[in-house]
Amino acid sequence: MQTTEALPSTEISPAAAPSGSKEWTEVIEPKTSLLDLRLGDVWRYRDLVMMFVKRDFVSTYKQTILGPIWFFVQPMLTTLTFIIIFGQVAKLSTDGLPQIVFYLAGITVWGYFAQTLTAVSTVFVNNAAIFGKVYFPRLTMPVSIVVSNLVRFLIQFGLFLAIWLYYVVRGDTTIQPNWLIALTPVLLVMMGLMSLGLGMIFSALTTKYRDLAILLMFGIQLLMYATPVIYPLSSITGGYKGIEYRSLILANPMTSIVETFRYAFLGSGSFNWGYLAYSAGFTVAILIIGTIIFNKVEKSFTDTV
Repeated sequence: MQTTEALPSTEISPAAAPSGSKEWTEVIEPKTSLLDLRLGDVWRYRDLVMMFVKRDFVSTYKQTILGPIWFFVQPMLTTLTFIIIFGQVAKLSTDGLPQIVFYLAGITVWGYFAQTLTAVSTVFVNNAAIFGKVYFPRLTMPVSIVVSNLVRFLIQFGLFLAIWLYYVVRGDTTIQPNWLIALTPVLLVMMGLMSLGLGMIFSALTTKYRDLAILLMFGIQLLMYATPVIYPLSSITGGYKGIEYRSLILANPMTSIVETFRYAFLGSGSFNWGYLAYSAGFTVAILIIGTIIFNKVEKSFTDTV
Protein backbone atom coordinates (compact mmCIF):
# COMPACT_ATOMS: atom_id res chain seq x y z
CA MET A 1 0.00 0.00 0.00
CA GLN A 2 1.32 3.43 -0.92
CA THR A 3 0.28 6.78 0.47
CA THR A 4 1.26 10.36 -0.29
CA GLU A 5 0.09 11.83 3.02
CA ALA A 6 1.29 11.07 6.52
CA LEU A 7 -1.73 9.86 8.57
CA PRO A 8 -1.93 9.59 12.35
CA SER A 9 -0.89 6.21 13.69
CA THR A 10 -3.45 4.14 15.56
CA GLU A 11 -3.00 1.33 18.02
CA ILE A 12 -4.62 -1.98 17.04
CA SER A 13 -4.80 -4.93 19.39
CA PRO A 14 -3.26 -8.20 18.22
CA ALA A 15 -6.77 -9.70 18.10
CA ALA A 16 -7.76 -7.14 15.48
CA ALA A 17 -4.86 -8.04 13.22
CA PRO A 18 -5.55 -10.13 10.13
CA SER A 19 -5.70 -13.82 10.87
CA GLY A 20 -2.50 -15.67 10.20
CA SER A 21 -0.34 -12.51 10.15
CA LYS A 22 2.46 -12.23 12.67
CA GLU A 23 3.59 -8.62 12.02
CA TRP A 24 2.59 -5.56 10.04
CA THR A 25 4.26 -5.08 6.69
CA GLU A 26 3.87 -1.30 6.82
CA VAL A 27 3.46 1.17 9.68
CA ILE A 28 2.00 4.64 9.00
CA GLU A 29 3.14 7.25 11.49
CA PRO A 30 2.80 11.07 11.57
CA LYS A 31 5.81 13.19 10.71
CA THR A 32 6.48 14.98 13.96
CA SER A 33 10.07 16.13 13.45
CA LEU A 34 10.23 19.87 14.02
CA LEU A 35 13.34 20.18 11.88
CA ASP A 36 11.83 18.32 8.93
CA LEU A 37 11.41 21.00 6.23
CA ARG A 38 10.04 18.47 3.71
CA LEU A 39 12.19 20.00 1.01
CA GLY A 40 11.38 17.03 -1.19
CA ASP A 41 7.70 18.00 -1.08
CA VAL A 42 8.59 21.60 -1.90
CA TRP A 43 10.57 20.41 -4.92
CA ARG A 44 7.67 18.25 -6.12
CA TYR A 45 5.44 21.31 -5.82
CA ARG A 46 7.90 23.58 -7.64
CA ASP A 47 5.28 24.37 -10.28
CA LEU A 48 3.05 25.70 -7.52
CA VAL A 49 5.93 27.81 -6.22
CA MET A 50 6.30 29.41 -9.64
CA MET A 51 2.56 30.01 -9.80
CA PHE A 52 2.76 31.84 -6.48
CA VAL A 53 5.69 33.89 -7.80
CA LYS A 54 3.69 34.85 -10.88
CA ARG A 55 0.72 35.69 -8.68
CA ASP A 56 2.85 38.06 -6.60
CA PHE A 57 3.90 39.98 -9.69
CA VAL A 58 0.42 40.19 -11.13
CA SER A 59 -1.30 41.18 -7.88
CA THR A 60 1.30 43.80 -7.01
CA TYR A 61 1.19 45.76 -10.25
CA LYS A 62 -2.29 44.92 -11.50
CA GLN A 63 -4.23 47.99 -12.70
CA THR A 64 -1.18 50.24 -12.44
CA ILE A 65 -0.13 52.62 -15.18
CA LEU A 66 3.62 52.07 -14.98
CA GLY A 67 3.47 48.36 -14.13
CA PRO A 68 6.92 46.71 -13.76
CA ILE A 69 8.57 50.11 -14.33
CA TRP A 70 7.95 50.63 -10.61
CA PHE A 71 10.86 48.24 -10.05
CA PHE A 72 13.13 51.04 -11.29
CA VAL A 73 11.11 54.04 -10.08
CA GLN A 74 10.99 53.00 -6.41
CA PRO A 75 14.76 52.65 -5.79
CA MET A 76 15.54 55.75 -7.85
CA LEU A 77 13.05 57.92 -5.94
CA THR A 78 14.39 56.59 -2.65
CA THR A 79 17.96 57.26 -3.77
CA LEU A 80 17.14 60.82 -4.83
CA THR A 81 15.42 61.41 -1.48
CA PHE A 82 18.49 60.18 0.39
CA ILE A 83 20.77 62.36 -1.74
CA ILE A 84 18.73 65.47 -0.92
CA ILE A 85 18.10 64.79 2.78
CA PHE A 86 21.20 62.93 3.93
CA GLY A 87 23.68 64.04 1.29
CA GLN A 88 22.84 67.71 0.75
CA VAL A 89 21.00 68.75 3.91
CA ALA A 90 22.54 66.55 6.60
CA LYS A 91 25.82 66.28 4.64
CA LEU A 92 26.57 62.74 5.80
CA SER A 93 29.80 61.22 4.56
CA THR A 94 29.84 58.77 1.66
CA ASP A 95 33.59 58.03 1.91
CA GLY A 96 34.20 60.24 -1.13
CA LEU A 97 32.03 58.08 -3.40
CA PRO A 98 29.42 59.49 -5.80
CA GLN A 99 26.27 59.82 -3.73
CA ILE A 100 23.95 58.13 -6.21
CA VAL A 101 26.09 54.97 -6.35
CA PHE A 102 26.69 54.91 -2.60
CA TYR A 103 23.02 55.18 -1.64
CA LEU A 104 21.76 52.93 -4.43
CA ALA A 105 24.11 50.13 -3.33
CA GLY A 106 22.70 50.19 0.19
CA ILE A 107 19.09 50.52 -0.96
CA THR A 108 19.39 47.58 -3.37
CA VAL A 109 20.68 45.23 -0.69
CA TRP A 110 18.48 46.45 2.16
CA GLY A 111 15.36 46.51 0.00
CA TYR A 112 15.56 42.78 -0.73
CA PHE A 113 15.96 41.87 2.93
CA ALA A 114 13.26 44.22 4.22
CA GLN A 115 10.64 43.38 1.58
CA THR A 116 11.15 39.64 1.97
CA LEU A 117 10.99 39.74 5.76
CA THR A 118 7.83 41.86 5.73
CA ALA A 119 6.05 39.60 3.24
CA VAL A 120 7.02 36.30 4.91
CA SER A 121 6.00 37.58 8.36
CA THR A 122 2.32 37.73 7.35
CA VAL A 123 2.17 34.62 5.17
CA PHE A 124 -0.23 32.75 7.49
CA VAL A 125 -2.60 35.67 7.99
CA ASN A 126 -2.69 36.77 4.35
CA ASN A 127 -3.18 33.25 2.96
CA ALA A 128 -5.42 31.69 5.62
CA ALA A 129 -8.23 31.15 3.09
CA ILE A 130 -5.98 29.12 0.79
CA PHE A 131 -4.41 27.12 3.60
CA GLY A 132 -7.83 26.18 4.95
CA LYS A 133 -9.20 24.81 1.66
CA VAL A 134 -6.52 22.68 0.06
CA TYR A 135 -3.40 20.84 1.14
CA PHE A 136 0.03 21.70 -0.15
CA PRO A 137 3.41 22.03 1.61
CA ARG A 138 3.07 25.19 3.67
CA LEU A 139 6.71 26.06 3.09
CA THR A 140 6.04 26.63 -0.60
CA MET A 141 4.41 29.96 0.24
CA PRO A 142 7.34 31.63 2.09
CA VAL A 143 9.78 30.09 -0.41
CA SER A 144 7.82 31.64 -3.28
CA ILE A 145 8.07 35.03 -1.54
CA VAL A 146 11.85 34.68 -1.28
CA VAL A 147 12.04 33.79 -4.99
CA SER A 148 9.70 36.56 -6.17
CA ASN A 149 11.63 39.17 -4.21
CA LEU A 150 14.83 37.71 -5.63
CA VAL A 151 13.55 38.53 -9.11
CA ARG A 152 12.80 42.07 -7.95
CA PHE A 153 16.30 42.30 -6.52
CA LEU A 154 17.89 41.16 -9.79
CA ILE A 155 15.98 43.83 -11.71
CA GLN A 156 17.02 46.56 -9.29
CA PHE A 157 20.54 45.13 -9.19
CA GLY A 158 20.63 45.59 -12.97
CA LEU A 159 19.77 49.27 -12.44
CA PHE A 160 22.60 49.56 -9.93
CA LEU A 161 25.03 47.86 -12.34
CA ALA A 162 24.07 50.24 -15.16
CA ILE A 163 24.85 53.32 -13.04
CA TRP A 164 27.93 51.65 -11.55
CA LEU A 165 29.29 50.79 -15.03
CA TYR A 166 28.74 54.37 -16.14
CA TYR A 167 31.14 55.62 -13.45
CA VAL A 168 33.60 52.76 -14.01
CA VAL A 169 33.78 53.31 -17.79
CA ARG A 170 34.06 57.05 -17.26
CA GLY A 171 37.18 56.37 -15.22
CA ASP A 172 36.03 57.56 -11.81
CA THR A 173 39.02 56.81 -9.56
CA THR A 174 36.91 56.77 -6.39
CA ILE A 175 35.28 53.51 -7.47
CA GLN A 176 37.66 50.55 -7.26
CA PRO A 177 35.88 47.19 -7.57
CA ASN A 178 37.69 44.04 -6.49
CA TRP A 179 37.43 40.25 -6.53
CA LEU A 180 34.97 40.22 -3.63
CA ILE A 181 32.27 40.78 -6.24
CA ALA A 182 32.34 36.97 -6.52
CA LEU A 183 30.77 36.85 -3.04
CA THR A 184 27.57 38.49 -4.29
CA PRO A 185 25.66 35.17 -4.64
CA VAL A 186 26.75 34.22 -1.11
CA LEU A 187 25.49 37.52 0.27
CA LEU A 188 22.23 37.04 -1.60
CA VAL A 189 21.71 33.55 -0.15
CA MET A 190 22.47 34.84 3.35
CA MET A 191 19.92 37.64 3.02
CA GLY A 192 17.28 35.32 1.62
CA LEU A 193 17.71 32.69 4.34
CA MET A 194 17.95 35.27 7.12
CA SER A 195 14.74 36.99 6.04
CA LEU A 196 13.09 33.56 5.62
CA GLY A 197 14.06 32.48 9.14
CA LEU A 198 13.02 35.73 10.79
CA GLY A 199 9.86 35.87 8.68
CA MET A 200 8.80 32.37 9.74
CA ILE A 201 9.21 33.33 13.39
CA PHE A 202 7.05 36.43 13.01
CA SER A 203 4.53 34.62 10.81
CA ALA A 204 3.95 32.15 13.64
CA LEU A 205 3.51 34.96 16.16
CA THR A 206 1.26 37.16 14.00
CA THR A 207 -1.34 34.38 13.74
CA LYS A 208 -2.24 35.16 17.35
CA TYR A 209 -0.91 38.69 17.84
CA ARG A 210 -1.75 40.81 14.79
CA ASP A 211 -0.12 43.89 16.32
CA LEU A 212 3.28 42.31 15.73
CA ALA A 213 2.90 42.83 11.97
CA ILE A 214 2.61 46.60 12.51
CA LEU A 215 5.42 46.54 15.06
CA LEU A 216 7.65 44.64 12.63
CA MET A 217 7.15 47.18 9.84
CA PHE A 218 8.07 49.96 12.26
CA GLY A 219 11.03 47.95 13.53
CA ILE A 220 12.39 47.35 10.04
CA GLN A 221 12.37 51.08 9.36
CA LEU A 222 14.33 51.69 12.56
CA LEU A 223 16.70 48.83 11.83
CA MET A 224 17.68 50.47 8.55
CA TYR A 225 19.20 53.33 10.55
CA ALA A 226 21.14 50.77 12.58
CA THR A 227 22.55 49.42 9.31
CA PRO A 228 25.12 51.36 7.21
CA VAL A 229 22.70 52.07 4.38
CA ILE A 230 22.72 55.87 4.49
CA TYR A 231 26.15 56.24 6.07
CA PRO A 232 29.49 54.37 5.92
CA LEU A 233 30.62 52.28 8.88
CA SER A 234 33.81 54.35 9.02
CA SER A 235 31.80 57.38 10.14
CA ILE A 236 30.58 55.69 13.34
CA THR A 237 32.57 56.91 16.34
CA GLY A 238 31.98 57.55 20.01
CA GLY A 239 29.98 55.60 22.54
CA TYR A 240 27.78 55.70 25.61
CA LYS A 241 28.70 54.41 29.08
CA GLY A 242 31.59 52.36 27.75
CA ILE A 243 29.61 50.85 24.87
CA GLU A 244 30.94 51.84 21.47
CA TYR A 245 28.35 52.70 18.84
CA ARG A 246 30.44 50.88 16.25
CA SER A 247 30.16 47.63 18.23
CA LEU A 248 26.38 47.99 18.36
CA ILE A 249 26.20 48.54 14.61
CA LEU A 250 28.42 45.50 13.99
CA ALA A 251 26.12 43.40 16.18
CA ASN A 252 23.52 43.85 13.43
CA PRO A 253 24.04 40.83 11.12
CA MET A 254 23.02 42.90 8.09
CA THR A 255 25.90 45.34 8.65
CA SER A 256 28.64 43.06 7.33
CA ILE A 257 26.49 42.07 4.34
CA VAL A 258 25.84 45.67 3.29
CA GLU A 259 29.45 46.68 3.91
CA THR A 260 30.83 43.68 2.00
CA PHE A 261 28.56 44.38 -0.98
CA ARG A 262 29.58 48.04 -1.03
CA TYR A 263 33.26 47.25 -0.56
CA ALA A 264 33.20 44.68 -3.37
CA PHE A 265 31.69 46.96 -6.00
CA LEU A 266 32.91 50.36 -4.86
CA GLY A 267 36.18 49.56 -3.10
CA SER A 268 35.26 51.72 -0.13
CA GLY A 269 34.05 50.63 3.26
CA SER A 270 35.12 47.73 5.42
CA PHE A 271 35.40 43.98 4.95
CA ASN A 272 36.17 41.39 7.59
CA TRP A 273 35.86 37.62 7.30
CA GLY A 274 35.06 37.37 11.00
CA TYR A 275 32.09 39.72 10.80
CA LEU A 276 30.82 37.94 7.69
CA ALA A 277 31.15 34.58 9.46
CA TYR A 278 29.14 36.03 12.36
CA SER A 279 26.35 36.98 9.94
CA ALA A 280 26.46 33.51 8.39
CA GLY A 281 26.24 31.87 11.83
CA PHE A 282 23.33 34.10 12.79
CA THR A 283 21.58 33.17 9.54
CA VAL A 284 21.91 29.44 10.20
CA ALA A 285 20.77 29.78 13.82
CA ILE A 286 17.73 31.93 13.00
CA LEU A 287 16.76 29.60 10.13
CA ILE A 288 16.79 26.61 12.49
CA ILE A 289 14.74 28.46 15.11
CA GLY A 290 12.32 29.69 12.46
CA THR A 291 11.94 26.17 11.08
CA ILE A 292 11.09 24.73 14.50
CA ILE A 293 8.50 27.42 15.23
CA PHE A 294 7.01 27.31 11.73
CA ASN A 295 6.61 23.52 11.76
CA LYS A 296 4.99 23.65 15.18
CA VAL A 297 2.49 26.41 14.36
CA GLU A 298 1.49 25.25 10.86
CA LYS A 299 -0.34 22.24 12.33
CA SER A 300 -2.83 24.35 14.27
CA PHE A 301 -2.69 27.91 12.94
CA THR A 302 -6.09 27.63 11.21
CA ASP A 303 -7.71 27.31 14.64
CA THR A 304 -6.12 30.61 15.66
CA VAL A 305 -6.56 32.60 12.45
